[in-house]
Amino acid sequence: MKVLLVYPEFPKTFWSYEKILELVQRKVLLPPLGLVTVAAILPQEWDYKLVDVNIRPVDELEWQWADLVIISAMIVQKDDIIRQIGFARFHGKPVAVGGPYPTSTPEELVAAGADFLILDEGEITLPMFVEALQRGEKSGQFRSDGVKPDVTTTPIPRYDLLERGAYDSMSVQFSRGCPFQCEFCDIIVLYGRKPRTKEPAQLIAELQCLYDLGWKGGVFMVDDNFIGNKRNVKRMLQELEVWQRERGYPFRFDTEASLDLADDQEMIDLMLSCNFAAVFMGIETPDTDSLAVTKKFQNTRSPLLDSVDKVTRSGLRVIAGFIIGFDGEKAGAGERIVAFSEETGIPTTTFSMLQALPHTALWHRLDKEGRLIEKDGNINQTTLMNFVPTRPVEDIAKEYVEAFQALYEPHRYLDRVYRYFLKLGTPRVKPAAQLPEWVVVRALLIVCWRQGMKRSTRWAFWHHLIHMLIANPGVAEQYLAVCAHNEHFLEYRDIVREQIEDQLAAYRHELERHPDLLANPQAELQANDIPVRSSLAR
Repeated sequence: MKVLLVYPEFPKTFWSYEKILELVQRKVLLPPLGLVTVAAILPQEWDYKLVDVNIRPVDELEWQWADLVIISAMIVQKDDIIRQIGFARFHGKPVAVGGPYPTSTPEELVAAGADFLILDEGEITLPMFVEALQRGEKSGQFRSDGVKPDVTTTPIPRYDLLERGAYDSMSVQFSRGCPFQCEFCDIIVLYGRKPRTKEPAQLIAELQCLYDLGWKGGVFMVDDNFIGNKRNVKRMLQELEVWQRERGYPFRFDTEASLDLADDQEMIDLMLSCNFAAVFMGIETPDTDSLAVTKKFQNTRSPLLDSVDKVTRSGLRVIAGFIIGFDGEKAGAGERIVAFSEETGIPTTTFSMLQALPHTALWHRLDKEGRLIEKDGNINQTTLMNFVPTRPVEDIAKEYVEAFQALYEPHRYLDRVYRYFLKLGTPRVKPAAQLPEWVVVRALLIVCWRQGMKRSTRWAFWHHLIHMLIANPGVAEQYLAVCAHNEHFLEYRDIVREQIEDQLAAYRHELERHPDLLANPQAELQANDIPVRSSLAR
């Protein structure tokens, strides 16, 4: 069996980082960990090829070569997965789909022409799919019926299938699931609230595989809440620290964790001893009332500012996630998010309008209340809300655009990076010394030229850099890397503004055509012929 694995294209998002990746001659931030894991679970006597469409399109010879096409996608990739299914059908190839998007809305993939739907977690459903093929079946849907697999049986992903030189970082996964109950989150729907972890030796074997393949540099722990099972994570970190130290710390790790990491100094210290550098945290909003409404209680137990400051001063760089549009939210939410970011100094803050993702508690509540506009959400930063909020959507969108513009105004961004890195704790470990790659030196020179000579940021750039080298030289490398992110935000903030304003214009047009929609949105949204459904959500 010749299997072609296809990873669909991402639209431009906050995380695309095209301008930054160009500087270091990379194509994509992270590889498709799910697909290389699928290739490891399926029969190893089969032949595999993997094409990440974010790197290059599938060529004609690859379509002809394949006996079977398998495609995996997240919700944000939904437009291109449908396109790739179409290409496969055009070439007469059977298509199997899986991943978060097909699992959430399988009916859309059936309509698009998929033959097999391999849903939920592949450790359970992929063997079902293989058995169906062996029986000669031509289509089917495979679900685990709520059963969660034991991830200690998951094999080492087939990293050898990746075009590794095209990626900025590699990916590994230690755990699945999260113990919390945030109303808007689909992680607990897809993977449950009981975090399941691999064995420490299992994760280290995956890292050893990457190491043996010649990878050095960034590795992203894709766990949605890395510290969900603290006992098992600490066991793993203790072994990982030894492995890293013995090899001169070849990998630098980033991950995602809940804000209660700040309450566990032992965990922070273990992460730092393993050469963790940054952690994404879903702060969501500084408004405690909104945190309570969305059931993000873990962010209300300690003062947000104190928690961020503690993690930062320990030496982990915080990347923050913010959301606008919660029920009962008061006017000025965007300004409050900007003020919080400025006070903490957090440089990188992903920011979006709230979406009701399929089958989340929020989705079910809004559906029951008759407030859903479209039943598929999207986590892109250029998408209006897919439900009727409790305050005017135009007000929320206006605040969102203004806040995004303020956060990533070039001078303001550089000032925030500077203030933040002055207080960032220095790294606890020192990787083995090596000469920098020419591509990194070249990228540094380009950033210095653009931000330190060509643009109006020149005075601030050199002032901040020189002072950083004096006051906190241990973080200088990270500091320059985060300064370089300005290259991405200069363009992306305009993309956000233009796309949101286009959607608002379409929304206003629909209101003019259907003025009673404004007076009674819930009643009008019941009518399937009201085209504002798509105007609001796209």
